Amino acid sequence: MANAIKYKRVLLKVSGEALAGDAHRGLNFDVIGSVCDVIKRCVDAGVQIGIVVGGGNFWRGLKDGGDRMQRVRADHMGMLATAINALAVCDSLEQHGVAARVMTAIDMPRIAEPYIRDKAIRHLEKGRVVVFGCGTGNPFFSTDTGAVLKAVEIGADAILLAKNIDGVYSADPAKDPTAVKFDSISFDEVLARRLGVMDSTATSLAMDNHMPILVFALKDPENIYRVVTGEAVGTVVSDE
Repeated sequence: MANAIKYKRVLLKVSGEALAGDAHRGLNFDVIGSVCDVIKRCVDAGVQIGIVVGGGNFWRGLKDGGDRMQRVRADHMGMLATAINALAVCDSLEQHGVAARVMTAIDMPRIAEPYIRDKAIRHLEKGRVVVFGCGTGNPFFSTDTGAVLKAVEIGADAILLAKNIDGVYSADPAKDPTAVKFDSISFDEVLARRLGVMDSTATSLAMDNHMPILVFALKDPENIYRVVTGEAVGTVVSDE
């Protein structure tokens, strides 16, 4: 018997670094393909999925531009990096038999559809995965903030935050062996303790809109399916 679906519409946030695998730069199509395998299972089970991809496997505006570039221009380069990743994920989804569309917050009509909320929701209702590129379309905002914004706009039930770590800890477990993993934690505590689940702007936006964030490790892509079926995986960040 198939598992019951707990979250009918989700926004999956995947970092650019995760798409690169162990190389940390560029694209690892084996990794992307394994993620798309699980996304297909979710779609076949009736889950509507939007995806926001980061761009850190190619360029991070603040980190890579630093004081050597004008910040707005560096951030624009980061948005273009996310568009590259969105196209790669879309192509892989289609190769796995999943209907998909790329929508970007910056108009590039020969490459992708412009983001229009009603059209995005229509794609989701038709069973298509929508891959959102270019973050919010504005400098000084991260793709984390873009993910929360899109989740709220499309009326998602939750944000699935796929990371290189398996949940939210009291400290960086790579640096502090006494770090404790939380099964659940409130937005207020995440912000007060500066736990870095997302940046503070993204976390505050999720809190203000009562949008739960489910944090888990992408190393095992099967976690995506486990989360949408309500299995206790990783950490739940919510109002309570």
